[in-house]
Amino acid sequence: MKIAVGSDHGGFKLKPVVIETIEKLGAECYDFGCYDGSSVDYVDYAKKVADAVLSGEYDLGILICGTGIGMSIAANKFKGIRCAHCEDVYSAKMTRLHNDANILAIGERVTGAGLAEEIVKAFIETPFSKDERHIKRIEKIREIEDENFK
Repeated sequence: MKIAVGSDHGGFKLKPVVIETIEKLGAECYDFGCYDGSSVDYVDYAKKVADAVLSGEYDLGILICGTGIGMSIAANKFKGIRCAHCEDVYSAKMTRLHNDANILAIGERVTGAGLAEEIVKAFIETPFSKDERHIKRIEKIREIEDENFK
């Protein structure tokens, strides 16, 4: 499994914890930036990770900013991205199981390192259920995207 990771300056300090967690799980990881604490625009890093996931080169993405909210909003503007902002382990499991989310957004300022590690682990280790009712719902999401992303 290959995972694309990106952060802005508000998520820069939590990113090494996320990368270490990914590597402990045996997955490959690429850091799309940012690479220091200088102020940057989260939208630029959401785009890099969303593009990487949509290209098919990366299976999943993880975005980190101060709250996770800005990153999730920006990532969800890309057709085919289902980015979930998660602040707890249960939500991270359920978004993969039921929504087949392909990007996780978390916030450094609201999520401690230990919890972030558990959220990332749950997100990566939980497969999509492929239950017919969940597939049907994702298809409805794709129909909405097709109507609105022309």
